[in-house]
Formats: sequence, structure tokens, C-alpha cells
Amino acid sequence: MAKACARHILVKTKEQAENIKQQLAKGADFAKLAKKHSQCNSSKRGGDLGEFSPGKMLKAFDNVVFKKAVLTVHGPIKTKFGYHLIETIYRF
Repeated sequence: MAKACARHILVKTKEQAENIKQQLAKGADFAKLAKKHSQCNSSKRGGDLGEFSPGKMLKAFDNVVFKKAVLTVHGPIKTKFGYHLIETIYRF
């Protein structure tokens, strides 16, 4: 069974997500931005979602975590919760 560890930042608007992504591209600290902006409970852990298997998250989320490049910030990804910036830490 595949597993992955990821972190994310969840915000209400696409514009906010794009603004944060630009800050990350300039070297801003992901965990600090997650603590400051993310509306998910994981924000307390710097956006860390821990390790999980496919099917535990929304499909749009799984598609990023289990199919796209590791250690790259992807997004904004829209779900019913808002807009996510997602970074897969590792996958096996």
C-alpha cells in the first residue's frame, strides 16, 4: 500500500493562495506561512498532515500527493474546503 507524508496551506481564495505561493517561491518558510494563514487544524503543526494512504484525503488532494513531484509546492488546488497549496514531503 502506498503511503505519503504531506503538508498544506488552506485558504479561502485563489488570490490568497497565489500570493502565498509567490512568497514561498522567494524563500519564505512554509511552516510559518501555514501557521499564519492556513484555516486547517494542521496549521498548528506548520501544515503537517502526517503520513496517510490514498483515499484518506479528497481526490484532488490525492492526485497531487500521489502523482506529482515530491518536495515541490503544487497549487492552488480547489476543493470544497477552499484552496490548497500542497507539498509532498515523501512518498513510498
